[in-house]
Amino acid sequence: MLDELDLHLSTTNNRYGRPYQRKTINAYRFAGVALHNWMTETSIEGGFTAVSTADLNRFFRWHYQTHDLPKSQDGKGGYTGGTNTLQRNLRPLFRYLAEEYDQSNPYDSPKLHRYATPPLGKPKTLSAEFVEDVLKVTGNGSSKVRDFETVRDHAMIRVLTEGLRAEELLNLRVQDLDLTNHTALVVPLKGNRNSADGRTIPLQPKTVKALTRYLRVRSTHALSESSGWLWLGTRSRKEMRYMGLYRMVKKRAEEAGYEPAAVTPHSFCHTWADDLMTAGVSGENIMAIRGWKSPSMLRRYGADMASARAVNAVQRLGDRY
Repeated sequence: MLDELDLHLSTTNNRYGRPYQRKTINAYRFAGVALHNWMTETSIEGGFTAVSTADLNRFFRWHYQTHDLPKSQDGKGGYTGGTNTLQRNLRPLFRYLAEEYDQSNPYDSPKLHRYATPPLGKPKTLSAEFVEDVLKVTGNGSSKVRDFETVRDHAMIRVLTEGLRAEELLNLRVQDLDLTNHTALVVPLKGNRNSADGRTIPLQPKTVKALTRYLRVRSTHALSESSGWLWLGTRSRKEMRYMGLYRMVKKRAEEAGYEPAAVTPHSFCHTWADDLMTAGVSGENIMAIRGWKSPSMLRRYGADMASARAVNAVQRLGDRY
């Protein structure tokens, strides 16, 4: 049934009219595997079509007690949001079963116990000092720094400051760069290079310089001619994957004297949004560059700095009377 779900999702679009990305399908499969393993351990027979609302309630309670509680800060749970995520990721499976097997959907029952999302954690926006320090440990754009890894990491961090999602950054190809015009073309859907959703991203002058220097050292890579991917691994490895980017950001943060747990690649997206809003860039322009369809995303990104931006904006007015 999970294979069927995989095939179904890979041949349909999501609610936004876009193909499901592989990592999303994998997340849904992983949730199904977790439920399958629990059913095996608790001797529930009959497969997924035999799962009732009561069974799901037992499963989610077990997951909450064995996964969320041990990770919570005070032993009361609710901080990791793991059960909430699992509950959302299982929904497509039971929606599919209802459509294809005429199975009653336990998610439609008012008796299903819902698990709320976790409360907002620590601020996600990075300080200017943090970004500057991380850029310094990667050579700070100096022309004297020429080793492949350092030059590459500096360029990647520079591009992260342009507001790209991790997957968008990793999906960049050399042909997507237009350094003459200080822009890059971002195509969100990896499997559709002609997507109408492609966006032009304006690049800062220092980002253009960093990319120019990276392309120079990239030309010495063993795969520079055979691979069209922009970001290549060290020691003649193929293109960079998410875990490589994730570890790189953590590593550079630690080298700069910061706690690695305080930063992820996505932290730069919040920082980018805060930078532009602080500079007075209109919400319409921010949405166009980022590819957002809903204004609610403007409120979500950089939300931890909203109060500071409001205070600074009013204070800049000076005396009004």
